[in-house]
Amino acid sequence: MIQKAARFAIKAHEGMVRKGGEMPYIYHPLEVALLVARMTKDEEVIAAAYLHDVLEDTAVTEQELEQAFGRRVLELVQAETEDKSLTWEERKTHTIRHLGEATREVKILTLADKLSNLRATARDYLFMGDEIWKRFNEKRRESHKWYAKGILDGLQDMEEYQEYREYKELYQFVFGT
Repeated sequence: MIQKAARFAIKAHEGMVRKGGEMPYIYHPLEVALLVARMTKDEEVIAAAYLHDVLEDTAVTEQELEQAFGRRVLELVQAETEDKSLTWEERKTHTIRHLGEATREVKILTLADKLSNLRATARDYLFMGDEIWKRFNEKRRESHKWYAKGILDGLQDMEEYQEYREYKELYQFVFGT
């Protein structure tokens, strides 16, 4: 199932690049899956890590995903999928609030996804400084800091994982507190 999910994600994200750069988008789901695999051996959670952005960012439908990977993988991916009809602040507020009721598996997915994103931000922040915020739809550094802190607080019960500790260190590096 894990290899099937990887191939499915590669095809779904074909031709896409990361925001503000030229890196193929698929590197993000590949990294998220690796991070998840370090935290759990549950094949459906690892598969969902590869697939976590396909509903949000590609033409893949919920029906296609469920048919290919089953109901549980679909539900895990849905838990990580933002409603793009909402504003940036509404989407991020929903994500933070959702962590309060999320299952451990969803928190593992969220931690891996947000750590991968923060790694990319920290890497580019080191190179670009505050110019980095111009590449995002939400341009205010303080908004990104608020969101990253909300994730940090919402995942506090994941402190046993080195991935959480790395997220916390990168948060401090990028945002200074």
